[in-house]
Amino acid sequence: MSLADSLPDRDSDTALVLSVVAVLLGLAIAFTPITASIPGDLYVFFEVGILFVVYGILVLGLDLQYGHTGLVNFGHVVFFAAGAYTMAMLSAVDSFEGIALGYPWPVGLVAAVLVAGLLGALVGATSLRLRGDFLAIATLATAEIFHTFFINFTHIFGGTTGIFGVPTPLSDIAGSRDVTLVATLLVFGGLTALTFAIVARLTEAPYGRVLRAIRADELVTRAVGKSTFRYKMESFVYGAALAGFAGAIFAMYNGAISPDFFELQVTVTVWIGMLLGGASNHRAVLGGLGIIMGLRLLSRFAQGLAPVSAGDFASLRLILVGFILILVIRYRPAGIWGDERELEVDS
Repeated sequence: MSLADSLPDRDSDTALVLSVVAVLLGLAIAFTPITASIPGDLYVFFEVGILFVVYGILVLGLDLQYGHTGLVNFGHVVFFAAGAYTMAMLSAVDSFEGIALGYPWPVGLVAAVLVAGLLGALVGATSLRLRGDFLAIATLATAEIFHTFFINFTHIFGGTTGIFGVPTPLSDIAGSRDVTLVATLLVFGGLTALTFAIVARLTEAPYGRVLRAIRADELVTRAVGKSTFRYKMESFVYGAALAGFAGAIFAMYNGAISPDFFELQVTVTVWIGMLLGGASNHRAVLGGLGIIMGLRLLSRFAQGLAPVSAGDFASLRLILVGFILILVIRYRPAGIWGDERELEVDS
């Protein structure tokens, strides 16, 4: 048997292998007493790479909701924030503001996933019977309501200051900042690959075919005896729980959180990445997210060349992203790598 024959033949299996390798390699680097030096100009690439793999978990959860089930969730950031704040409130120590209970970080991690999932169940129970556009408005309003809570309830959520003193286990193990960046990118990348494997296995199963049937025609799916509301609720809760997990590890990377990390822009970024790459295709949504974040990263280096102010340049970057999205929607409505027949769109 050749080496090629022994390799995994499904995306989910390949991602599972990569996740194990990446996590073990990242932990090995963190625990090994070695010194690493990252050139100053490359710091931003590692930082954006870490943000990409965290957002990758977000976009995979959103793709499960929208790409496979047809649920228009414009408030995905609220579940991201719920996971981060749960982790911070339970595990932070000696924070200036807000609740900081000082429990071990694994307790906060598990609680973050559960709280985000429960919040998803609450939002889903009150909103999933609404039509698509009304569901979008309801989820968007939920995100804005919670963002207001995070700012105004200072004694609980820390207000605009946020919560400090969140445990940073990888940083504590690695010691130096350079080693921490490398180890964090590998470990978080492995967790994103694990998420990919789980979501891919779920959608490759008959369960995933039911979700796609609901997206295509809910009435027909209900007519053949499927409880469409239960499937929609499960998909929504799974996506919310994944967002909560992403929020928890994001909090452990930063060591602190504040409302500024959870603006509506996070939802916009993952939505654009999903639509650009091609909804319902796990690799495509990650690719689309990579394009958007790559454009934002590379455009930073062009700021010094443009004869405009920093504020105007930031606006130009957004215009460029919007223009690219318009072109994709016009000429590739299913996304760059999306399947037009799968999504039933006209090219």
